Amino acid sequence: MTRWVALLRGVNVGGISITMADVRDALAAGGFENVKTVLASGNVLFDSDRTDSAEVKSDIEAVLRERFGYDAWIVLVDVPTLTRIVDAFPFDAEREGWHPYVLLASDPAVLAEMMSAAADLDLGDEEIRLGDGVLYWHVERGQTLKSPFGKLTGKAKYKSTTTNRNLRTLQKALRACA
Repeated sequence: MTRWVALLRGVNVGGISITMADVRDALAAGGFENVKTVLASGNVLFDSDRTDSAEVKSDIEAVLRERFGYDAWIVLVDVPTLTRIVDAFPFDAEREGWHPYVLLASDPAVLAEMMSAAADLDLGDEEIRLGDGVLYWHVERGQTLKSPFGKLTGKAKYKSTTTNRNLRTLQKALRACA
């Protein structure tokens, strides 16, 4: 049995309001086991005996589309992978006044494209580093949506393949798995 973490894109922002209890119930009805949500930002833990991540991802997106009537996109990782991602955060996650973010993608080529595009931006004090299947991002509080990289990540072409999480949210999700 694999313990998975589904990170829903764009939930409870931009007019898509879904309670996590409803998400939990929808995935449980869709055949996923031990479904648990963390916070209201679309972090779902569950078990499945299936190991094909593309198939599991597709099935979850279908359940969400059918139940809630929106274009559902998720990034799916197993718990060992998420643990590795969190442990590898390269910046000072406790730096006062800064947000430690992890940008995840269902298509790793998108991350390389974003990293390449970031090279042309005036990032100031922002820090970005390509990790193993993620982009790590450190940005001053209050600047997330205004920063050059923040504006890049918000482009419509990345909507279906990326999601961003605060490192603390990912840590909380991992603690909920224990």
